[in-house]
Amino acid sequence: MMQLPKRISSFFIMFFCLTGINLSFAVGQNGTVTGKVVDKEGLPLIAVSVLVKGTTTGTSTNNQGEFSLTLPAMPATLVFNYVGYKTREIPIDAPKRLSNVVLEEDATNLDEVVVIGYGTVKKRDLTGAVTSVAREELTKLPTTNVMESVQGKAPGVDIVRQSGSATSGVSITVRGNRSITAGNGPLFIVDGMQYSSIQDINPNDIESMEVLKDASSTAIYGSRGANGVIIVTTKRGVSGAPKVSFNAYYGVQNVAGYPRVMNGQEYVALRREAYRTTGVWSSPADDAKIFSNEQLSFIENNVSTDYADMLLGTGHQQDYQLNISGGTEKLKSYFSVDFFNEKGLFEMDDARRYTARLNLDYQVAGTLKVGTQTQLTYYDQNKRADPLNQANKISPLNTPFDTEGNYIIYPGQGGAINPLADEQPGNYKNNVKTLRVFPTVFAEFKPVEGLSIRGNFAVNLSNLRDGLYEGSYSIRRNGANSRATYVTNNGLGYNWQAIVNYQKTFGEHDFSITGISEYLYNDTENATAQGENQLLDNNFFYNLGSNTQNLAITSAYTETKLLSYAARVNYGYKGKYLLTLTARTDGASQLAVGNKWDFFPSVAGAWRIVDEGFMKEQSLFSDLKLRASYGVSGNSSVVAYSSQSTLTRIPFAYGDASAPGYGFPNNSRNPQLGWEKSANTNIGLDFGLFKGRLNGTLELYHTSTSDLLLDRILPPTSGYSFVTQNIGKTENKGIEFMLNAAPISNNQFKWNSTVSFTKNIEKVKELIDNQDVISLDARYVVVGYPVNSYFDYEKLGIWQLGEEELAGQYGQRPGDIRVKDQNGDNVITADGDRVVVGSQVPKWSLGWNNDFSYKNFDLNINVFARIGQMINANYLTRYDPQAVENSTADISYWTPENPSNQWPRPNANLSRTSMLYTSTLGYTDGSFVKLRNVTLGYTLPTSVTDKWGLAKLKVYVSGRNLAMWTKTINGYDPERGGGESAPLTRLIVAGINVNF
Repeated sequence: MMQLPKRISSFFIMFFCLTGINLSFAVGQNGTVTGKVVDKEGLPLIAVSVLVKGTTTGTSTNNQGEFSLTLPAMPATLVFNYVGYKTREIPIDAPKRLSNVVLEEDATNLDEVVVIGYGTVKKRDLTGAVTSVAREELTKLPTTNVMESVQGKAPGVDIVRQSGSATSGVSITVRGNRSITAGNGPLFIVDGMQYSSIQDINPNDIESMEVLKDASSTAIYGSRGANGVIIVTTKRGVSGAPKVSFNAYYGVQNVAGYPRVMNGQEYVALRREAYRTTGVWSSPADDAKIFSNEQLSFIENNVSTDYADMLLGTGHQQDYQLNISGGTEKLKSYFSVDFFNEKGLFEMDDARRYTARLNLDYQVAGTLKVGTQTQLTYYDQNKRADPLNQANKISPLNTPFDTEGNYIIYPGQGGAINPLADEQPGNYKNNVKTLRVFPTVFAEFKPVEGLSIRGNFAVNLSNLRDGLYEGSYSIRRNGANSRATYVTNNGLGYNWQAIVNYQKTFGEHDFSITGISEYLYNDTENATAQGENQLLDNNFFYNLGSNTQNLAITSAYTETKLLSYAARVNYGYKGKYLLTLTARTDGASQLAVGNKWDFFPSVAGAWRIVDEGFMKEQSLFSDLKLRASYGVSGNSSVVAYSSQSTLTRIPFAYGDASAPGYGFPNNSRNPQLGWEKSANTNIGLDFGLFKGRLNGTLELYHTSTSDLLLDRILPPTSGYSFVTQNIGKTENKGIEFMLNAAPISNNQFKWNSTVSFTKNIEKVKELIDNQDVISLDARYVVVGYPVNSYFDYEKLGIWQLGEEELAGQYGQRPGDIRVKDQNGDNVITADGDRVVVGSQVPKWSLGWNNDFSYKNFDLNINVFARIGQMINANYLTRYDPQAVENSTADISYWTPENPSNQWPRPNANLSRTSMLYTSTLGYTDGSFVKLRNVTLGYTLPTSVTDKWGLAKLKVYVSGRNLAMWTKTINGYDPERGGGESAPLTRLIVAGINVNF
């Protein structure tokens, strides 16, 4: 990281030297134009870009606002450009001096329209916490999921990739986790309608994206907005000649960082030490006691196999998108098609995505407009079961193939199956095909000025087929009968909205009233067919009837409905005192009778301080607005029918005759199940300094969530496993800060820099029956700590020589794991000595985005940091003290000669599960700083593209995950947590953008 500023500094120095040479050459030449640039108050403007239109000839104003420029030819036009001011053009037909070229302040930024729930508002009139992501930012990072491009660019939004497999999804939370067992993901709204599969949307189709974070912004969505709302608006056609754009890129990807396992020599040393501890081994002369003859041969010939290296290859990613827009005053259209293909790092890990979009707007009459937005997406994906778990634990003292190149099912004459098993012909196949169609139609009627009546109707159709075949000697079957599974899933959803907007101005009073009625319906049908012992492997899952054992068929149906009514009033006085009132009531079918409906209000106000009379004489602030809001939103995202009792079929027989049998499912019904509610308070400050060259936003927030939708574990005697109830409380509070600056902006070189900072403090405030700790699905939730915390013994290190007596009090000896006796009773117990040792939630995160442009070159550098998170790393807990299986390399285990304080002594008599406190080995600092993206582009001059009949042609190269700084060993990438399957990737691409 330290080299980057030096390179930029060198670039700046070179640039200013060149600029100086250019200015000195211009002095005293014929055709020189001089002048002074000022603002409306007559004050000089420094570093204003003065450019000869259509050329790269230009200069900048000095500290007195003066400039001098030699024109290559006359007549010519000078273009004056300055951040925060309107661009001005002045024609020149002869050498002259221009006195006091006045530039006007540009309020465009504040007049930008921001999309909010069921409407729009000018940025200057926002009262809630809304972050807009520019469309240019969404395409800088080549990715299958547009949300990866948002990482680090929207404060309060935590985004991490889940794995490195083809078309892997991302995990998204807005302002922390509120729920414990209910959903925490944000609501996605695409063109005004709810849509769950944001990965379907091509980044090049997006016109704008807004993130709604506080209750004032999200309460208009009621029950669906509790976890934040992300609004995506796609591109529309415009009147005029058709415009065609083609975007394409191709790139290669490899492992970004992955822990290495022990090679043959390291594994031999570990195994020798394990048997040395038990007294079986004392020197290489004893190797025959602990190694087989074949292993001795491999040791002698220095043979070692790295299966992970054989499995992890080089992948690729490519995307080709074509869009056409245009139309008349009556009919406007936007059409795009896209093909995306990704091959992951493993064989049989690949995906192809085909998308098409058609957006139409038709002005039927002066008062009536109709239109449609239609998205079609088709996926054809091959998935790979994780082979790395097997590859990382198998002994390296073997080979996967014999001397004649034949595949060995069980290498080394052992019981561990070959990690390459699934790659053998006919042994494994998992293919998923998905089709989603998302058509939306609307009609908008404006009978009188200020009144708009709009109806939206969207249908969400989805069809999925998942076929899986695992041969007898695949990794997961490992000698058992083959298994074939065929799953189908059909989904239907539709969304109806009626929206009435009325706007009116009375003198200095501005009113906007919105009324909404909405109905949301979803149903899902699924079926699963399965069988074992298939006759022919190459039939895969296409011939289930040929399976001879354990044939089974199951099916299910789920239906949910949501009915809502909402209203919002926006009021402004003199454009500087702003008030927003929102109310929404929702009824959710999955909640209990009598508790289905609830009310969600919010209020927000803003004061545009910069527009006050006492601010008129100052020149420091170009914008200053104070905001405050309070509101309540709800969450009903629980499994359908949680409030009801259902039946499950149970296999049953009388002797040899089968009989129907039924029982209750795992979950008990709850006839009082109601809403989970979040009350949010937000205080925000928007500011602009130095004529708009520095802009920022500061947010302080507090969210209290009560009546959590929590799965309560029940005793076995109840006949159920759990029941979902409204119990418990959580709290989130934090600070968000975003700062945008334009440190340098002149005719040739521009630098724009944005910093996004988030600090969220998440706590569980209350649990079941006032308990401090509860267990849920092999994890623990603890009062006073984040939802996703690690509750375990606190590892102090390893017992050392000289501590025999103290270690003996706890039944241990030197070389064993030492944990803290929290209550000081000289006994380590699960109830008395486990504490929260860390959390997956970062203490803070930061994004730093920089855009540089020099003439026709542009450079983007994006850095992302996630600091203070803990991970439970699989590569650390995989340490095998018996040395039966392999272990992670570069771990310093304890021996009398190497009194490490990190990993315990190997011991052939103690397995990983029987050795005390091995669960503590995996906890490690998962903080990281990433060079997330670097993109270098070049736009061809118009003198070239005009000859080719092109509006624009740009070529670029881009790199993702180029470098990382972290405390993890072996360069492991901790972004996705502690998992090892499908490691994250580093991607290098080359691309082209062409506009016709």
